[in-house]
Amino acid sequence: MATVTLTPYKTPELFLECTTITPDAFCGKAPQEIAELEVREGKTKLRMGDYFHVEGKAGKTPEETEIQILGDCTRVKYIGFKMTGGAITVNGNADMYVGGWMKGGKIHVTGNVHSFCGIAMEGGEILVDGKAENYVGCAYRGDWRGMRGGTIRIRGSAGNDIGTFMLGGTIIIEKNAFIHVSTHAEGGTIIIKGNVEGRVGGQMVKGDIYVLGEVQYMLPGFQKIEQVEKEVDGAKVKLDHYIGDLGERHPKSKGKEIYANLFVRAT
Repeated sequence: MATVTLTPYKTPELFLECTTITPDAFCGKAPQEIAELEVREGKTKLRMGDYFHVEGKAGKTPEETEIQILGDCTRVKYIGFKMTGGAITVNGNADMYVGGWMKGGKIHVTGNVHSFCGIAMEGGEILVDGKAENYVGCAYRGDWRGMRGGTIRIRGSAGNDIGTFMLGGTIIIEKNAFIHVSTHAEGGTIIIKGNVEGRVGGQMVKGDIYVLGEVQYMLPGFQKIEQVEKEVDGAKVKLDHYIGDLGERHPKSKGKEIYANLFVRAT
């Protein structure tokens, strides 16, 4: 892969919207052309080069292009916006909307991410070494289409509203989560390796949730039906299997209702 290196040298006074930090926008361009790409600080239109030193070489296609960001992006939003291929590595933290609406490629953030990571994601992979805030893999506000494909892995903890309106794909939280997991979901898989406080699977129609720690407050709409042993993210675990949300409408297959599945580590 051809690699373009961005080095932040100026911290924006407001937050910087960088929908152009993608292999799709960089491919086929020389460093001086990438430096001319538009970014926004509030309502002001500016250049990529006003905030980042640009070095290296982009590939001819998104798939042949890698972006390395050598510095903190705590105030930089929309990294990897709608990307279709290639790779991005953020060596530090990143702000909201990392990998928003992305369709392919890989994003690796070595620090933490703010809210809406992987919002409405359709494909590709996101790996965050630190923690995530709220709304991982969710739908856009007012929309019913959440994450549809791809994989998000958060090696730390996450906040609330994970996978809201999720339709497909996989979210893995390697530590704890707060409340509202897979609310309104109609597909997809969420694995939480730590504990969850509550409101897990509310108004969920289809899909699978695995909690390898404890759910402090179970919703009344889930009914335990059996105990099973399954392999979850490479480890065999004994789990209590619940179905639900029993208060919601559910599709039928061959005359039988299809429910969402909640698996919680058996005690």
